[in-house]
Amino acid sequence: MKYNKKHIMLKTFLFLSISLFTFCKKDGAEVVSDSSYPQYGTPFAAVPATTDAVIYQVNLRAFSQDANFKGVTAKMDSIKALGINVVYLMPIYPVGILKSAGGLGSPYAVKDYKAVNTEFGNLEDLRALVNAAHERNMAVMFDWVASHTSWDNAWMSNKSWYKQDANGNIIPPTGTNWTDVAALNYNNQDMRLAMIDAMKYWVFTANIDGFRCDAADFVPLDFWKQAIDALKGITTHKLLMLAEGTRNDHFKAGFQMVYGFGYYSTLENKIFGNANSATLLQDLNTSEYAPALSGSQVVRYITNHDVYLTGGSPVSVYGGKTGSMSAFLITSFMKGVPMIYNGQEVGCTRGIDFFYRTPIDWTTNPDMKAEYKKIINFRKGSDAVKNGDLAVYSSDDVAAFTKSSATQKVFVIASVRGNATTYAIPTVLQGAWKNGFTGAAVTLTSQLFLQPYQHMVLTK
Repeated sequence: MKYNKKHIMLKTFLFLSISLFTFCKKDGAEVVSDSSYPQYGTPFAAVPATTDAVIYQVNLRAFSQDANFKGVTAKMDSIKALGINVVYLMPIYPVGILKSAGGLGSPYAVKDYKAVNTEFGNLEDLRALVNAAHERNMAVMFDWVASHTSWDNAWMSNKSWYKQDANGNIIPPTGTNWTDVAALNYNNQDMRLAMIDAMKYWVFTANIDGFRCDAADFVPLDFWKQAIDALKGITTHKLLMLAEGTRNDHFKAGFQMVYGFGYYSTLENKIFGNANSATLLQDLNTSEYAPALSGSQVVRYITNHDVYLTGGSPVSVYGGKTGSMSAFLITSFMKGVPMIYNGQEVGCTRGIDFFYRTPIDWTTNPDMKAEYKKIINFRKGSDAVKNGDLAVYSSDDVAAFTKSSATQKVFVIASVRGNATTYAIPTVLQGAWKNGFTGAAVTLTSQLFLQPYQHMVLTK
């Protein structure tokens, strides 16, 4: 569909005019309730608070043999059983062909923001997936690519919507090698309105519950604030907004969650990769949360689609199955919102390349999946882990910390070394505990001998 200034002005006038007819009361003030598009389905009322959220990232080209929406819908019970309450879908939009990066093309080279990639199915298949998640009390977030489009996106008919070099040539995002995409120009107000309109389209048309915003650092603060403020006008929905970015202003823009890039790189490269001290993690709790507002959270992970593609499986990165479980336990209990990439829960080691169909073998490592369930569901039922006070007692080789509420204290001990090590138990933590998963009595004395990557959860 061709966009031009006249079209955008007309569309803007129409949706503003329609919106003015619907009002609701909020804190005694009159608030406009957005109704830009017909609402499909019933808005999901059980979107979790950020402190309760556990996110599951779905790569549609890897999740099932048929690499489609139906394959995800069919395994929704399995996702739910893991303890998940937010399903995050990688881009579901048609992929550009012009200047494609290879294979099936990058899902982040969006050809049409308001269409479904027929590779994955149709709109009804997508709606069925969202419905299945909602029926199981799980929210659904879409991946949103605001930095750039494919070179054959219809928006290309509006050259001023894109960044250009000194010769007037449209360019890829500056400082990247992303030659398959063209950078959008956020000085153009018409483009901004079209982008916000497309985001609203999916909230109404697929009844989704928010967005994970790709490459958020490439998009200016004032646009994110404009977009999030506009989305808040959809008062029938509670929307989750996650920024994949490192800038300190994303919380200020209205995102409730941002990526913990520093946490990941420290855990993966410095601590597990180069035997640096586990005490480095406690500094990240201070720095990554410094710009946070009330209710804001940092999303933490041991892998995702990007780092799995470039660095490999967590089983390889963190020293084997036990090491990857130790890394996940620390990540999901210490602080923030845990995020899981499909396949890590069964110790998938095959290459997962999102430019191709690389289906996961779900039959592997049932012992790992069982442990993932224990960890996530323990977190789900523990106010101490989710909201309690954090006290850190780590040594160089062992990540150790407590999370405490009025009714429970949880003590996490996790070796980050591939050799046996001894951990000196602080005097204040010596004495009687229980195994958090089995209930068996545990008595801590002055020292604890740990096998390679051994980890445990104790409670009192």
